[in-house]
Amino acid sequence: MTLEFDTRFDPAYGQAVTVAADIQRVTARNASPFTFHGTNSYLVGRDTLAVIDPGPDDDVHLETLLTAIDGRPVCHIFVSHTHRDHSPLAARLKERTGAPVLAEGPHRPARRLRIGEINPLDASADLGFVPDIALADGSLTHGDGWAIRTVLTPGHTANHAAFALEGTGILFSADHVMAWATSIVAPPDGAMADYMKSLDRLIERDDRLLLPGHGGPVTAPRSFMRGLKMHRKMREQAILERILSGDRTIKEMVAAIYRGTDQRLHGAAGLSVLAHLEDLVARGLVASEGDPAIDGIFRPAG
Repeated sequence: MTLEFDTRFDPAYGQAVTVAADIQRVTARNASPFTFHGTNSYLVGRDTLAVIDPGPDDDVHLETLLTAIDGRPVCHIFVSHTHRDHSPLAARLKERTGAPVLAEGPHRPARRLRIGEINPLDASADLGFVPDIALADGSLTHGDGWAIRTVLTPGHTANHAAFALEGTGILFSADHVMAWATSIVAPPDGAMADYMKSLDRLIERDDRLLLPGHGGPVTAPRSFMRGLKMHRKMREQAILERILSGDRTIKEMVAAIYRGTDQRLHGAAGLSVLAHLEDLVARGLVASEGDPAIDGIFRPAG
């Protein structure tokens, strides 16, 4: 199955763009190799609103959101996960609107740090974030003419959640599924086994449209996510082949597998390879000297 990414996207900075009935998108000006053109915040509703993923702590983005809100009451602020491009503005938006903040929970790694291990992702985590309301899987939050169901999708982060707009077939997929690129799954914040389970869970749903945290919509969700799954399986096979051919370090594997990728993304690529290797070691397909680590030594199992 061929996976085709869609990089066509107009962020329309400084304004709200209607993307579906009673849904507007406002894109922050925080473009980077990791965020594409910037973080998408969404306004849901007509008279009383929910905000999904307020975004980075940025004065201009806050004012753009408030202009789009246009004095309407905001009753809920949903946060998909606690990376600094998604959650920090929630506190200031709450101050301006009085709306409670809802999320799965505070930031946490997918596993405990190992002895001597340093989390390279601490700088990207909103470690001070605490929601007013913790969302359980399947919980339904009612608003004025709309209802949003929480669909927990750990993998990109341990506390990642997607939000389904009941009765519409629309799912706000945040960083779990995006049309423009694959999601970064980087230990210890993320876990490949969790990501794949969450992907299978979304494939089983019948959503017709995904609105992601970066870039444009996913208009054929089920086939696209099957392509994502195949892509991950092919990456896993490429890692196994590199180990069988003699590679023993993640640096060697990244140099071969990601040779056509922007060098600025090689650090993230190494963490993605580590995520695959953690899963492969746990399944007994690869052996490592000690716990799997970014600077570890890996070899074929058996």
